[in-house]
Amino acid sequence: MDFIYIRSFMEVARCQSFTKAAENLGYVQSSVTAHIQKLESEYGVTLFERFGRTMRLTSAGENLLDTFEQILELYDNSKHLISRQARSHLDIGTIESLVSFFLPPVFHRFRLTFPNINLQVSPSHDHQVIQQVKSGAMDIGVILDRIVCDDDIQAITLRQEELVVVACPGHPLQGRKQLSLNALHGESYIATEQSCTYRGAFERLLGNQGVDYTIHHEFGSLEAIKQCVSYGLGIGLLPRIAVARELLEGRLVELDISHPEIAFYTQIVLHKKKWLDPAIRHMIELLYEAAGTQVKTASPSSLEGDTLLSEIIQK
Repeated sequence: MDFIYIRSFMEVARCQSFTKAAENLGYVQSSVTAHIQKLESEYGVTLFERFGRTMRLTSAGENLLDTFEQILELYDNSKHLISRQARSHLDIGTIESLVSFFLPPVFHRFRLTFPNINLQVSPSHDHQVIQQVKSGAMDIGVILDRIVCDDDIQAITLRQEELVVVACPGHPLQGRKQLSLNALHGESYIATEQSCTYRGAFERLLGNQGVDYTIHHEFGSLEAIKQCVSYGLGIGLLPRIAVARELLEGRLVELDISHPEIAFYTQIVLHKKKWLDPAIRHMIELLYEAAGTQVKTASPSSLEGDTLLSEIIQK
């Protein structure tokens, strides 16, 4: 039995007219008539009888009226309940640099639209975030990594995130232009933790170039790394967004070192089978706007650019 038939029945009973009920429901009269006939066939009774120009319920129809009212009320209540409770929280996996320097304005804008949804943010490591998204433990991931290619993951690249080598003011390499990696030979290095993807890429590159360096300190905290670098305990490799204020204020300086192999991207990662409810779709929109660059897909099998974003948002 279709709820459309029940609603047609309720409207005909209220209006006592097939024509008026069809107008109110936006159907042609023949559709409403067909709906009532299907109900009558289902129950094996006549639900309406005509008295002149007026349609009246039969005794069987009157008995069904109360039942149908209860059914529709329960159905409408269930939709309201599920839409309100099904998404009481949004689980987001990300990394420290993004949750500290990129995501807070996004979360603020999200809260304006969905004030009753609790954002549960779990800072972790990129690979762990991907695994949590794949397992369903996280609804969405926002990571800083190389382009993600995984059969179970839909990745959307928001932008390339610039990584910078920073040092304390007055460092011997300050002000020198277009330094090669060999310029870092013998430097002390304040490193992020070993699970950090860009640390691994940087150290492999230094190793391939034959650059010797010493790790004197290793921290999971970006703030600790910045403080140690500012006191001259070594150089550091960090996302520009994490050191922008310190560079502006002169508490750190940027060394003019870059390499094409150190290319990392802020990405949204989703399970390809994840149901994208309105809250998730809105979060994706806000992340896209915050990045301020054209969205591209990170999976070769995916759609390209804004087409992908439109399809995700409109699902």
